[in-house]
Amino acid sequence: MSELNFKGKEFVYNHHLTVPHRPLVPDADKSIGAARLDGNLIVQGDNLHALKSLLPMYAGKVDCIFIDPPYNTGNEGWCYNDNVNSPMMQAWLQNNPIGIEDGLRHDKWCAMMWPRLRLLHELLGDAGSLWVTLDDNEIHRARGMLDSIFGEDNFIACCIWHKMDSPKNTAEHFSVDHDYLLVYAKNVDFWKMNLLPRTEEMVDRYKNPDNDPRGPWLLSDLAARNYYAQGLYPITTKIGKVIQGPPAGSYWRVSKDKFDSLDADNRIWWGESGENRPGIKRFLSEVKDGVVAQTIWRWQDVGSTRNSKQALSELLGAGQGDDLFITPKPVELIERILTLATTEHSIVLDSFAGSGTTAHAVLAANKKDGGERKFILVECEDYADKLTAERVRRVITGYDFKGTQREELLRKSLNFTDLKKADKLLDRIASIENLDAHRFDKIDKTVKNGELLVEGVKNITGRTEGLGGSFTYCTLGEAIDMDRMLTGESLPGAEALGALLFHMATNEAKPALPAPQEVAGCSYLGESASFHAWLIYQPTLDFLTSRDAALTLSRARALAAAKPGKRHLVFAPAKFVSQKLLDDEKLPVEFAPLPWALYRVERS
Repeated sequence: MSELNFKGKEFVYNHHLTVPHRPLVPDADKSIGAARLDGNLIVQGDNLHALKSLLPMYAGKVDCIFIDPPYNTGNEGWCYNDNVNSPMMQAWLQNNPIGIEDGLRHDKWCAMMWPRLRLLHELLGDAGSLWVTLDDNEIHRARGMLDSIFGEDNFIACCIWHKMDSPKNTAEHFSVDHDYLLVYAKNVDFWKMNLLPRTEEMVDRYKNPDNDPRGPWLLSDLAARNYYAQGLYPITTKIGKVIQGPPAGSYWRVSKDKFDSLDADNRIWWGESGENRPGIKRFLSEVKDGVVAQTIWRWQDVGSTRNSKQALSELLGAGQGDDLFITPKPVELIERILTLATTEHSIVLDSFAGSGTTAHAVLAANKKDGGERKFILVECEDYADKLTAERVRRVITGYDFKGTQREELLRKSLNFTDLKKADKLLDRIASIENLDAHRFDKIDKTVKNGELLVEGVKNITGRTEGLGGSFTYCTLGEAIDMDRMLTGESLPGAEALGALLFHMATNEAKPALPAPQEVAGCSYLGESASFHAWLIYQPTLDFLTSRDAALTLSRARALAAAKPGKRHLVFAPAKFVSQKLLDDEKLPVEFAPLPWALYRVERS
């Protein structure tokens, strides 16, 4: 397999392993509902650190990941901020933001994305999928990285999102009207894509001209281009006309015996006169409950960039000239991804959350089908509270809005002839105003990109009811520093440390427990594929240096009796019982010392 290389790759290849764990710190004042880390989350902070912090609870549990990373156009002003132990990459920190003149901007983008994609791969479940929007600036480099991290065999498709609802007439060459949507599975053998629901337009294509009791049907061509050895034979129509065979270069798609069987079952349509070339009747009642998604997504179906920005403006009550998120993705776009890639109980992650469209789409999907999907958003910018979370608050609780409805009355590309006959064009505009002004609050006339646009504008006010739901707003706490833990300078909370130790020792996410469990002074962390995991810990140096913090024979007996059937892994600062004695008593208990237990990795 060919490999994508970029400057700094050797330094970031395993950088995700060196990122420290930082516990999630809930902020109840910015949340809706009770603060909980196993529900909907909005995390403010560097997404590299946030993804590392999510591993203990969500490794291998996420069902669908959607990300909209910087496109690296050279005009976005994104910064490379990863603290990689390399003089070259440390120098990159002094040359932010990344601009169009930066000769290393593509290398920096790859170096930024690589460790994040590695962590996203760890968070994704075996039956999960990753969806990434990009444009021509980095799509080919993204393919190279994703092929390396996910595997070429797990590439599913590159979809085209036709995002522009009108061309850019000022484009130097082509009006670029699309973005790409890369789709990868964690494991193509386990991932199954859902069908899209049939639209009313699709259903209306099914007719029943012969009043077949099986209901409406759609005519399918009997001929196909693929070679079929039994697909060459003559057919006699109902009025005796002989059709010598299929059209040139094609074959009947069924054998003669199968054709006769279909005809006997009234599944062949000969036309009302009985002389047409036959076709196969496909009954609506017998086809799949949905349609296979195609790789071209029209803006009429999944939204355009212009409409999505207008919708965000109305949702947030933005006034004329207010600064808004530049490129919000349409809710309809994410809803289609959720339709194809999730069930009612899926966990959905977006680590480049931006304006919060993913959360909006998850809440809308739950409202539509009664599902219990969960979202996890990560946003590093300062607007994480005022824009990302505020949008989700309004979507949950409902909001008043003031907006405009626009109706296109005239669109015309201008040329030199139009300028010479300007009076005629102005008379046409005046006629439109006289005819339609009474229906609108004003008539807007603009010339942009060489195109005249006349629109009727009507001011509207109203209220959108909330979709319901809740979320917990989090920031990232101080990194767990094991060296400082030794001296007692920095002692993490038991919950954060327990989740981290469980994940590092088992390579699995810590399971959610219905209630805290304790046996003989040992806190139960959960069950992995190989172990029951326990922690003896309190965040005080006095406790950690006391005899109460040690694994003893009596504790080992109590743990083995409480949860038989698997080995027990006990994290503790000390032990007063040898492994030989535990083995002699046939107690399946293993001691993992703190803090070195953090570095013990046992793949199970």
